[in-house]
Amino acid sequence: MADDDWQAQRARAVAHHGAELDRRRAAEAEQATALIERFVADALAAGLPTESLRARSYGGRSYRTPLRGWYLNSEHTIAVGDDGRYYSLLVPSSATAWLTGVTPQPHAPRLIVGEGGRDGESIPLQKVLDSKLRDG
Repeated sequence: MADDDWQAQRARAVAHHGAELDRRRAAEAEQATALIERFVADALAAGLPTESLRARSYGGRSYRTPLRGWYLNSEHTIAVGDDGRYYSLLVPSSATAWLTGVTPQPHAPRLIVGEGGRDGESIPLQKVLDSKLRDG
C-alpha cells in the first residue's frame, strides 16, 4: 500500500513540475514574441533590408524558402521573418526539397538565442535584435 501512495505522490510531483515548466516556457515565449514584434516594426520603419531566408540541412545542403527576414546567428540557422515569427532554419535532408524548397514552421522564441548549444553560441535575444537594428 505504501508503494501505491509513493507512486501516486511521485506522479503528482512529476505532473506539477511538467506544468510549471510549460508555464515558464509559455511566459518566456510571450516575452520573446513581444521583443520580436517590436524589432520587426522598428526594422521595417528604419528601412532595414530583409533578405530571402534559406534553410539548411544537417548535412549542410541549402534549400530555398518562401521566407524573408533577418538571420540572428552567424550560421544562418535561426532567423526572424518579416512576418514577426521566429524560425529554426535547420531541416532534414531531402531530394525533393532541393528541387521545390522548404517551408519552415515558426517556433516558440526563446529569450536566449542558441541556448543549449555550444559554449559561446548563446546570446540574449534582446542583444541580437539591438545589434541587428544598430549594425544592419
